[in-house]
Amino acid sequence: MAFDLDDLIRSLRDGSNLDIGYHRVFGGQILAQTLLAAAGASPDKAVKSMHTMFPREGDAAQRLHYEVTPLQSGRTFGATEVIVSQNDKVVSAALVSMHAVESGPVHTEPTPELGSPDDATLTDLGMVPWETRIVGGVDLADRAVGPPVLEWWMRTPPLDEDDLALHQALLAHATDLTMIGTALRPLPDVSQADSTVTIQTAVTSHTLWFHLPFRIDDWLLVVQRAPVVARGRCWGHGDVYARSTGALVASFAQEAMVRQIEPSA
Repeated sequence: MAFDLDDLIRSLRDGSNLDIGYHRVFGGQILAQTLLAAAGASPDKAVKSMHTMFPREGDAAQRLHYEVTPLQSGRTFGATEVIVSQNDKVVSAALVSMHAVESGPVHTEPTPELGSPDDATLTDLGMVPWETRIVGGVDLADRAVGPPVLEWWMRTPPLDEDDLALHQALLAHATDLTMIGTALRPLPDVSQADSTVTIQTAVTSHTLWFHLPFRIDDWLLVVQRAPVVARGRCWGHGDVYARSTGALVASFAQEAMVRQIEPSA
């Protein structure tokens, strides 16, 4: 990984690919760029949810092309399609739901009692280029058997901008990284460190829901669970809580391919 937060924000805004030291485009980058593209097409609304399919991988050596098509725009709700392609082949296809700010009652599940960020283990998550702390010091590269659960805190350095779409895009980027590793924890003698060595992995779909505004430069708690690995696939879901308000501010779910690499003859 050869990028920092400034590089990431620049990439999200100019549509360039991040240098992750690998031939494949990181899916979190595509999620974040898709979100900003949709938000830019509906400046009077905010992203409410985003449902993204990844039919093929992107080539990091080639620029991605984003085609944004507004499907519907009402007084409070809207829908936008974002197709990402290379060489006329679709890399991802997203349906993004938009919603204007409305007043009304608010109730969310409270933040789970998992201590403070200071109680968690400072961990370098690589493609999340800001402070991340793992509850209980879980190591997703550890091949020991564990529960399919991961809880972690994160926050960026202070951002000068109040642009909600940027904060949402950075969160979207981060949610793409750890679900496969979480799903692999109950399996003996395998972890996300074995990707491309003994197993092939690739995200096939990713969905995000945004419930309330938040800032990613204030502590967010990510609580995720991946209850199933079956027939070459895994699936998991997560919730994101803001420490400043104690509210559930976002949720996400991901399905991915997990396939054993057969030894060569």
